[in-house]
Amino acid sequence: MREIAIIGDHFMRPDAFATALRAACGDDGLTLRCHTLPWPDEPMEHGYASPGLEGLKEYQGDPEAIIAFVGQAEVLVTHLAPVSAGMLARLPDLRMIAVSRGGAVNIDMAAARARGVRVVNTPGRNAGAVAEFTIGAILAETRLIRQGHEALRNGVWRGDLYRADRTGRELSEMTVGVVGYGRIGSRVVRLLKPFGCRILVADPYVQLAAADHHDGVEQVSLDSLLRQSDVVTLHARVTAETTGFIGASQLAAMKPGALLVNTARGPLVDYDALYEALVAGRLGGAMLETFAIEPAPPDWPLLRLPNVTLTPHIAGASVKTITIAADAIAEEVRRYLAGEPPLNPC
Repeated sequence: MREIAIIGDHFMRPDAFATALRAACGDDGLTLRCHTLPWPDEPMEHGYASPGLEGLKEYQGDPEAIIAFVGQAEVLVTHLAPVSAGMLARLPDLRMIAVSRGGAVNIDMAAARARGVRVVNTPGRNAGAVAEFTIGAILAETRLIRQGHEALRNGVWRGDLYRADRTGRELSEMTVGVVGYGRIGSRVVRLLKPFGCRILVADPYVQLAAADHHDGVEQVSLDSLLRQSDVVTLHARVTAETTGFIGASQLAAMKPGALLVNTARGPLVDYDALYEALVAGRLGGAMLETFAIEPAPPDWPLLRLPNVTLTPHIAGASVKTITIAADAIAEEVRRYLAGEPPLNPC
């Protein structure tokens, strides 16, 4: 029997993995064992805070408990469980780790390579979910949905939002700048097209798809995008180059009254500079879905501004994301068991 240890949580549930694995691999010759971590009911941790897990990011689970559960399993399927170099040394039978997220940041990749352990992930698993959420975030800001909702909750009927000098604008009369043209950014572009807005894209490493170029999408520099866009939506990866790359000078370059939407990652933005821009009235508002520290501190100044919409990093959370990730993991495990190369090696 070939043993597969499944460590899920309350989002990527172990039974979703198990169902997909049985459909892809069958039941013969396989033993599946399942364990559930408490995320998202309890927050993730980071390696800098835990001795022996340095370098790992966004994980959950006690290393000793995980080692005990994985035991002699040949394959580990997980979402958030950490696997450090020290843990790998105590799991000599482990030959494959399948991580159901876009980046295997909870795995010590150098140690896995050194030990010949195959690691795969599921890039783009939540691209559709985040792209749809982004459109909703843009509409919540441009059509004053947040303002109307908050006022009505407080017993105030904002009839003044119908005034010509206060009401919202339709996307068809706006320019939307998409920063980052990967799996999510390109989907955002696709969803924006029916609204009839002018669409700008800034990404120095990717060229526009022929269909987008044909449909009038324009690829420009970041500086040009910031100067021209009524809405700027971020979809870049966090790298040394992009960390804090939307800072005071970039925010000052944006059109007066423009909106900033961040459904990507908190470290892309200098949030102190954003706070100053919003308080000064240079920007019309912001929609923030991700933060440099999560959960966001309760005394964080941006939580109290009236021109900011905030959500707790849920853009990628959808039932379809679960299905996509589980099916992708199951196919990777099937390929491993059949001696075939992986589709998404890390």
